[in-house]
Amino acid sequence: MAIGYYPSGCLQGGVELPPTGPTWQVMRLSRNRNWGHPELVQFIEGFAPLAAKATGWKGILIGDMAQPRGGPLPFGHKSHQIGLDVDIWLMPMPDRVLSKAERENILSSNVVAADRKHVDDKTWSPADATLIRNAAEQPEVERVLVNAAIKKELCRIESESDRSWMSKVRPWYGHDDHIHVRLKCPTDSPNCRAQPPVSGGDGCDKSLDHWFIDSILRI
Repeated sequence: MAIGYYPSGCLQGGVELPPTGPTWQVMRLSRNRNWGHPELVQFIEGFAPLAAKATGWKGILIGDMAQPRGGPLPFGHKSHQIGLDVDIWLMPMPDRVLSKAERENILSSNVVAADRKHVDDKTWSPADATLIRNAAEQPEVERVLVNAAIKKELCRIESESDRSWMSKVRPWYGHDDHIHVRLKCPTDSPNCRAQPPVSGGDGCDKSLDHWFIDSILRI
């Protein structure tokens, strides 16, 4: 069961995501953060092949999920506490199984430009946008958190006629080399506190401008 709220809670009966699957590999294994509610593990196992097919990648690289019993992480996140959050790198999985050393040392691709206001054309690709859209379109997904520059780019390139998924994609601090996928509270977890619903609209309005003022960019 997921107990509490995403940045304040714990996990009962957590399940480990296998470090290596047909279309995913877990990074930073030494952190022991590849645990989650069974629905999160099932989501990743089902989403990975969908994402691979949509992007043309061999698979996806998985960052932090949760600790075996959830709770606050020693570093890196305030959330990821109830087993319903997963970081997915903005970087395709190689066509081979990475060694433990490689999983500890390889860095994901920073897709945000130095000015923090745009994506970096040298590292950002259409496949990144496809990955985000596919994640947000999954019915069990509550939020997809991205850097504000990524949200801005999605608002620019995505079709006006099919943006129902866009409201789930929200800007948040960091997230310049990965996306943060958050699932809805499972039905078996009555003590899981749901994420408040997003405000109306697709988030491509003037509210996005807030993220590009100097005081926010310096955080």
